[in-house]
Amino acid sequence: MAFFAKQKKTCPAVGAETSARTGSEGFYRISPASEAGERELYSSLRENVPIIDACIGKIIRLVGGMKVEADDPDFQPFLDRFIKSVRVGASGKGLQTFLDSYLDSLLTYGCALGEIVYDRSRRKIAGLYVAPVKRMEIKGGPEPLSRSYRTVGSDAPLRLSHPENLIFTALSPTPESPCGVSVLRGLPSLSAILLRIYECIGQNFDRVGNVRYAVTYKPSAENGDAAFAGERAKQIAKEWSSGMSAMKNGDIRDFVAVGDVGIKVIGADNQIIDTEVPVRQLLEQLIAKLGIPPFLLGLSWSTSERMSVQQSDILTSELEYYRRILEPAITQVCETYLRLCGSSGGVNVTWESINLQDESELALARLRNAQARSVELSNKEKEEKMSV
Repeated sequence: MAFFAKQKKTCPAVGAETSARTGSEGFYRISPASEAGERELYSSLRENVPIIDACIGKIIRLVGGMKVEADDPDFQPFLDRFIKSVRVGASGKGLQTFLDSYLDSLLTYGCALGEIVYDRSRRKIAGLYVAPVKRMEIKGGPEPLSRSYRTVGSDAPLRLSHPENLIFTALSPTPESPCGVSVLRGLPSLSAILLRIYECIGQNFDRVGNVRYAVTYKPSAENGDAAFAGERAKQIAKEWSSGMSAMKNGDIRDFVAVGDVGIKVIGADNQIIDTEVPVRQLLEQLIAKLGIPPFLLGLSWSTSERMSVQQSDILTSELEYYRRILEPAITQVCETYLRLCGSSGGVNVTWESINLQDESELALARLRNAQARSVELSNKEKEEKMSV
């Protein structure tokens, strides 16, 4: 067990091969002006449609935590310490942090790419790194069971000195898309319509919501007002402008005018188009694609209790699916650490139970179960006394 003794000198970490480098530091350069592509579109989608970003965030949090158990119990304390303290990227810590970022990339782009970073001696894991997938292209290799990694806009594959350090996961791969399909596929067209509606709502409120007035002066032909119409119109405009300026400062002033002066609100006769129905139809499509029940997003749509239970069951099956996809990545990281520790055993991943029910409902269920148990015991005692 000398391997676990404290080392007097710590070796610096080796740089991640999938991280962005400058021309003098590595063999490729990732430019901010790279091609946008499909993945860049998905990033923009999350930035511009808050409900999509909220759904993905909910899924990541609802997947929950896990516990990894080593087959050899002697190595369990070291594995627990590694899971809690392993460095992740520049500021993260813990395997759970790595999984959250890894799942975020998996859901958004359809695939996730991580890397196990070693120290200079390659005898210790220095940390874990999640590669920026939207800056990379992952394609099938020349062989049926191989794949290659390229930077966006480059035709030459990356030269990886240690490809065994990479952790790759594809979401719902197909023969046409062997490197995964994003859960956001099919949403850009609907989101474009939704954003267009919101933009029109903003423009309508700029025109109608911000009240503007039309002041009309009609000179009387009998009293000779027509000859002084221009002068009186300028006086009315000056007084009206002065009165409106005073209102901005919190002062209330009356507008007094002589003659036939009419004041109307511009656009008061128009009605803003009701967008509740089309917006809800679009949101229903978005939420149905992402699989999140509306009540988890704070949407007060009419629903029955039975329907809410069914929606929760469907979401639970979705979360279990994501957990099965993440397990190989967890196993690869933990077994690699155990090999460096000298253990040849494997690991078992145990997830926390998924429960989407309300705490008050759970407490009420426990109360009813306790009451039923009490009644059963009371009846059993009465039967025993009667038999005696």
